[in-house]
Amino acid sequence: MKAQARRGQRSQALIEFSLVSPILLLLLFGIVDIGRAVFYLDTLNHAAREGARTAAHASNQLPTNADVLATVTTQMIGASVSSPCPQGPVTSTTPPSNTAWLYITEPNPPSTVEPTPPPNAPGGEYPASASGSCSAINPAGGNQQLEVTLRFNLVLITPIVAQATANHIVFTAAAIFRTEY
Repeated sequence: MKAQARRGQRSQALIEFSLVSPILLLLLFGIVDIGRAVFYLDTLNHAAREGARTAAHASNQLPTNADVLATVTTQMIGASVSSPCPQGPVTSTTPPSNTAWLYITEPNPPSTVEPTPPPNAPGGEYPASASGSCSAINPAGGNQQLEVTLRFNLVLITPIVAQATANHIVFTAAAIFRTEY
């Protein structure tokens, strides 16, 4: 009689675990997603500051968009960075999964193409006309401000949370520095 009671208790524990385990796994993966989100948000802010520092720094050779992109790419661990329109406009379009878009613009840039913008590029860039959906390039100088903006699309790994957030969360980080040249 006692052997049957013990076997019944073991199967009861197995059934209870099978009922509770999906909730525990959802909590575990939710915590992992929150940790990833905090990590990428902090990394994004740091990369924007470093990119703005590179764009504003005076040296023998003035910085270019490529220099800023290289600096931001080294700071964004585990995520790719591209600059579809470096001088803007900063659009509300969602970047590809786990990818950041880099913009180097004047502070508070408009969301439309600027054919004749105020200074919106590092001093090492050459002036260029607007092309397609990208604003014209107008290098900064004379201690003007430049803003480096990063938009990052984080795709979550927890299925229920991913569905609740339309399968992505877009973070934006910006830093404004006054040029040293």
